[in-house]
Amino acid sequence: MELHNTMEDKILAKVEDIFNTISKDGNPDNFCTCSQCRMDTACYVLNRTVPRYIVSNRGAARVQQETIDQQQKDADIAALIYEGLKRVNHNQRPNFKHASVSGDAAAASGNPVFNVPTIVGRLFDGNNFAPLSGVKVELLHNGELVAMKDANWQNPYTMVPNTDGTFTFWPVPIPADTADDRKTFEYSLKVEAPEFETLIHYFKIPVISEVLTAASFTLGRTFKLPDLYMFPPGEAEKNGYLD
Repeated sequence: MELHNTMEDKILAKVEDIFNTISKDGNPDNFCTCSQCRMDTACYVLNRTVPRYIVSNRGAARVQQETIDQQQKDADIAALIYEGLKRVNHNQRPNFKHASVSGDAAAASGNPVFNVPTIVGRLFDGNNFAPLSGVKVELLHNGELVAMKDANWQNPYTMVPNTDGTFTFWPVPIPADTADDRKTFEYSLKVEAPEFETLIHYFKIPVISEVLTAASFTLGRTFKLPDLYMFPPGEAEKNGYLD
């Protein structure tokens, strides 16, 4: 059984739509529309909306049938997106090129590739559930740091206060022999901080190879990790959070 927050789908699609519209309209306010600012804006909105969870297809159908008065209105979400966009642009992340991207999701490549999705997760202090900042999260494959799509994506990723514990990675596309080939990639996250036990989280991502290489970030192509918690030495066993 899997939980799914249907508000994520709604918000991610709306963020992408608004950013693409801004770019198409010439971006008169000169907002940064880079992939990282899109993700940070989405995090801002998601952390300020009430989640709506479903656990089955029946639940999904029920959510779709609910009236607009029972759901958060598109206008409310749009207002939060513009608010988040302005805040994110006013406090842009350092060490990123912040190159604007178009709405095009893919570009022609010479050979098929596995477009590994953007990896998104959140990291908290297990004792007080506060989002962590100032610590570095490493994405590893076979014990080595995974190369990122471009310089706008960091690995290791340094947690910052204004994204409420959220970290993101976008691995570089991996060459494939043919299109429509299925492969599962195994990764691990490693987080070390002086006051906490080292956290290592293993996970797998199934990917189907494509002829087109993903050329720009899209919020709809993401792999969401479960929330992760760090504890002082010996506390993880007491709280039942051993990974």
